[in-house]
Amino acid sequence: MIRKEDLQLTTEWDKTFRKSDKVDHEKVTFVNRYGITLAGDLYTPAGAEGKLPAIAVCGPFGAVKEQCSGLYAQTMAERGFLTLAFDPSFTGESGGNVRYMASPDINTEDFMAAVDFLSLHEKADPDRIGIIGICGWGGMAINTAALDTRIRATVAATMYDMTRVNAKGYFDQQDSEEERYQMKKAMCAQRLKDLQAGEYQLGGGVVDPLPEDAPFFVKDYYDYYKTERGYHVRSLNSNGGWNVIGCESFVNQPILQYSKEIRSAVLLIHGDKAHSCYFSRDAYRDMTEGSAYAANKELMIIPGAVHTDLYDGGKDHVIPFDYMAAFFETHMG
Repeated sequence: MIRKEDLQLTTEWDKTFRKSDKVDHEKVTFVNRYGITLAGDLYTPAGAEGKLPAIAVCGPFGAVKEQCSGLYAQTMAERGFLTLAFDPSFTGESGGNVRYMASPDINTEDFMAAVDFLSLHEKADPDRIGIIGICGWGGMAINTAALDTRIRATVAATMYDMTRVNAKGYFDQQDSEEERYQMKKAMCAQRLKDLQAGEYQLGGGVVDPLPEDAPFFVKDYYDYYKTERGYHVRSLNSNGGWNVIGCESFVNQPILQYSKEIRSAVLLIHGDKAHSCYFSRDAYRDMTEGSAYAANKELMIIPGAVHTDLYDGGKDHVIPFDYMAAFFETHMG
């Protein structure tokens, strides 16, 4: 028998964005195939009738549903979709006994479990389901699309490939066997320290206070996660971060291996000033070159936008929600 964990869910509105009067909101829970109960926010267009096209939303990696995934979900619900923003396993309000751990497999499964939930929901049309992944969950979304044939369309916004950045460092600058060996050696030593201490050591979230000589992308993250703009008490990035060994398996498990076999539609959106833009450019290339399914793949580059501009729109409100809605409507039928 599938059993749900007893989660303690917040009842008040505690998002980093304002509540829309065009959308109904409720807390929901669902279970993935590992038996972990996930917490989500379900957004329904006010007064909607009949079966609706549905979208599951998650990300960024280390964020919670009260931040930009919830903003995306609410905004897409304003455009007529039934949407679900959820916390991944081991984070936020979701279950999982060990906190602040991540896994390419389990996190892909989290998205598939969200598709399960929407497929069986009385207000959703199971033949019109899409997903949106933001930042590190953009990579997870594409990975899920390669596995889940129920998904009709996928949007990956300001995406990261978390396996690539963990194994090779930012901009692939640590792509050497020796550096990976030393990193793995350190994490193996940390495993024993954690067991001896009886608790897992946190690796730290976004650096605070911010060093004057910090790279731009660190300043970019600080501006979102450590200020009123995007801070949330349950967000890993806003606070203590992942466990030191939380992403250990990412080093040895590349995702996106079969992305060129994705038959459903995929839209990648990135700012050309984002430090991470190379992830989307490379993912689009790998997805389309030599693929029989390239015709329904798109890469949208937004001039002047940095990485976190696609979290909440930035000062210029650059998130192309109307284009995203049209993309889903076209490919979800």
